[in-house]
Amino acid sequence: MKKKQLTYAALAALFLVGACKQEDLKLNPPPAVVPPVVVTPSKGTADFTKFVAIGNSLTAGYQSGALFDEGQANSLPKILSAQFSLAQGTTLAFNQPDIGSVYGFSGVAGPIVLGRLILYDADGVAGPRTASPAPVGTPGMPAPFNVGGTVPTAFTGDKTKLNNFAVPGILLGQALIPDTGNPASPFFNPLWQRFASAPGVKSILEDAVAAAPTFFLFDLGNNDVLGYATGGASNPLIFTSESSFTTQYNGAIATLLGNLPNAKGVLVNIPDVTSIPFFSLVAWNAIPLDATTAATVNGGFAGYNQVLDGIKGNAGLMAAFGLTAPGLDARKITFAASTKNAVVISDETLTDLGGAFDALVGAGAITAQQRTGLEPYRRARQTTATDLLTLTAGSVLGTTVGGNPLAINGITIPLEDRFVLIPSETTEIKARTVAFNNTIKAVADANPTKLALADANATFNALVASRFAIFNGITITPTMPPPTGVFSEDGVHPNSRGYAFMANLIIDAINTKFTAVIPKADLSKFKGTGLPVNKP
Repeated sequence: MKKKQLTYAALAALFLVGACKQEDLKLNPPPAVVPPVVVTPSKGTADFTKFVAIGNSLTAGYQSGALFDEGQANSLPKILSAQFSLAQGTTLAFNQPDIGSVYGFSGVAGPIVLGRLILYDADGVAGPRTASPAPVGTPGMPAPFNVGGTVPTAFTGDKTKLNNFAVPGILLGQALIPDTGNPASPFFNPLWQRFASAPGVKSILEDAVAAAPTFFLFDLGNNDVLGYATGGASNPLIFTSESSFTTQYNGAIATLLGNLPNAKGVLVNIPDVTSIPFFSLVAWNAIPLDATTAATVNGGFAGYNQVLDGIKGNAGLMAAFGLTAPGLDARKITFAASTKNAVVISDETLTDLGGAFDALVGAGAITAQQRTGLEPYRRARQTTATDLLTLTAGSVLGTTVGGNPLAINGITIPLEDRFVLIPSETTEIKARTVAFNNTIKAVADANPTKLALADANATFNALVASRFAIFNGITITPTMPPPTGVFSEDGVHPNSRGYAFMANLIIDAINTKFTAVIPKADLSKFKGTGLPVNKP
């Protein structure tokens, strides 16, 4: 060993000698120190003296499934106002309808008022389950998260001095009608009623105009696709049509510009909501089964799979219902001893096999009792990688239906439509988003001296494609898990750092359009999603 060490040392010495012979060592003076460029903030041709925001939950400071104090303190327009102050050269007031609650309100569970979501490991660090979003107040949570939330009450501040007119949960059209503040109306929203100047009499847009802004943020339209998407495309009543959106959006901006002739503003378009963590955190193949359980479940589906084979062997049934052998094979249900089994769902785009099942009963191929057992599987199949499960599906998969241990959601019973987006629904949502964004762009293009357009869709798509970005020494990712995720625990709304990221893309648009020099928010100064809380 010692001899080898000497050999290696000799070789190293020869290398160094050879290198010295090839080129003389030259000492260069150190490079000159270049002083940092000092940029003077400027408002350009914009005037931020009175900044007003109009939007929905994304503009209200909503995150983690609730509206609460810390979230409001880091709302998108609140962050923007702080940066506008630097450009305006004076501290600008930005008043919001404060909720006055540490944990906010996300619902009730019996006598318990639930607050914002946090990541909670319900069986402790040693348990097999991983942390998942759960509302503050969930039984078993340690202090201080055991206290729950607070039911929203009426805003008692000065409504005439408000700058933020964003209301969680509203569609674009609800900003234009007084009924949004009317408890007797189907369009009623209690979070608007709590700070409206004249509930049921004046609209959100009317109150915003009355605030006489010199500059406004208009960030509506997201909910016109989002609510439909997060509900598994199960409620078409909340999926705004292209024609209605165009009429409403043009009307809203015409009202703002017509009543505020000297004001300028920025419009924000709609990101692809199917790419948010709400649709990626629960995998399409999220069912873990051991060998014994898989064999038991497969035994239960043996009869169903045989019925599909029976239909395949009946040329008359195949022709009558327009069925194909590959299509029926794709509808067979099987499980394996694996942590990654596909979920059983009901796909409304599949041919309804109810008539074929009935025909088999008539032919004596199956009994009436067997036909009854087949009822849940008229359009059943297992998920593929093109299906998107909602984050809320995670709390349902594997639970029993009605307490029946044999009826298990996503395994023996198809998962409800509201928990999954099938490919045709995803395509529909994407197409509607493109159409809405075309309308927003057309409005901005028609008012080139008045309106900037912040392309949130392109910016978010770029972040999804790159998987990460680095700002102010902070790595961010387009997901929810800490420490890098920019989405909060609800998988839909950004966390405080995510809102700062949004603010900066809006600042870019304003700087470009109005030749302003607005400094960007420092992402390192804003919190991301909190680390999991463990059951004690």
